[in-house]
Amino acid sequence: MNTVPDPASIVIEPVSSRAQLDRFIRLTDRLNAHDPNYIAPLRMERRQAWSAKGNPYFEHAEVQFWLARRGGRDVGRISAQIDRLAPPEPGQPHTGHFGLIAAEDDDAVFAALLGAAEAWLRTRGCGRALGPLNLSINEEVGLLIDGFDTPPMVMMGHDPRYAAARIEAQGYAKAKDVYAYLCRSSDDLPEPVLKRIRRGVPGGVHLRQLDMKRYDAEVATLTEILNDAWSENWGFTPTTEAETRALAKALKSVIDPTLVWFAEIDGEAAGVIVYLPDVNAAIAGLGGRLLPFGWVRLLWRLKVRRVKSIRVPLMGVKKKFHRDRRGQLLPFLMIDIGGRRAFALGYERFELSWILEDNRAMRRISEAIGADVYKTYRIYEKALG
Repeated sequence: MNTVPDPASIVIEPVSSRAQLDRFIRLTDRLNAHDPNYIAPLRMERRQAWSAKGNPYFEHAEVQFWLARRGGRDVGRISAQIDRLAPPEPGQPHTGHFGLIAAEDDDAVFAALLGAAEAWLRTRGCGRALGPLNLSINEEVGLLIDGFDTPPMVMMGHDPRYAAARIEAQGYAKAKDVYAYLCRSSDDLPEPVLKRIRRGVPGGVHLRQLDMKRYDAEVATLTEILNDAWSENWGFTPTTEAETRALAKALKSVIDPTLVWFAEIDGEAAGVIVYLPDVNAAIAGLGGRLLPFGWVRLLWRLKVRRVKSIRVPLMGVKKKFHRDRRGQLLPFLMIDIGGRRAFALGYERFELSWILEDNRAMRRISEAIGADVYKTYRIYEKALG
């Protein structure tokens, strides 16, 4: 076993077995046991997401997990990863990522964890560490720095208040903030937006919902649209079709096809929006376990009682249509048609996330429909000497 010595007798243990991975997953349940807004992730889902067998991300990335132990018990965890598909940033050294960081409120533990990740990245030629990314920039990103008073929605993170100061104490500084916007079903769309929508769908524009009979083909179309739409965003890394397919497979049982809409312009796929029921609200109280009876409660909450919150994790319009009047209207048309369906199904809280702080176009759209920032997540960076 390779260890990183620490004055406080902290041992850094590389994760190499299923038993260690299970400890890695369960650690946050203990660390956040007294936080009423923490929701334990489903352990079976985390095992799949954080293993090469279940997550195609590992096909183009090198990944290592560690546990921090002191006095015979786990006190922290972290990952380090290098994504071979991540394009270089102009003016920046070769960049590696860290993520999945969680630890007791102790500078020594954070120092040992980040030191292990930095050493691993440095030996692989990285001159800069960026994170937390859990694991990809296309998954959960950033550390929660504002908005601790509400639970996270599906596929969004939640961190203790002390974590930011502990990471910053190790020499990390802000690289970028990302936002989660929230609006409620009781909010009326601003009149200028309503006027645009009331004009009707422009000629050549067709809106259609997800066709579950062509699910795989629809996933391929979604991947094509989003990789084009997001290609100029900071930190953009293309999502492989295998990654999108794996996510779509995992979410197939909870996706409502009437809440996923494609937009076409002159017969070409031009935009897409996904409204995803907040699975987190359904798994709260299950303690990360679906057996023996957790799956019954989950199905009841999702299919019968229905959760009241919903998230828009994916929305985009191809770049070629950005200057087209019809293309500029697509986000509002898709938000409207999906939102009206969600309202009819009883959803009351709508999150649009995550959105880069300098993505002015998406922020303007969010604010135009009456949404406000209610959570902020920070991505940190540090030069590796």
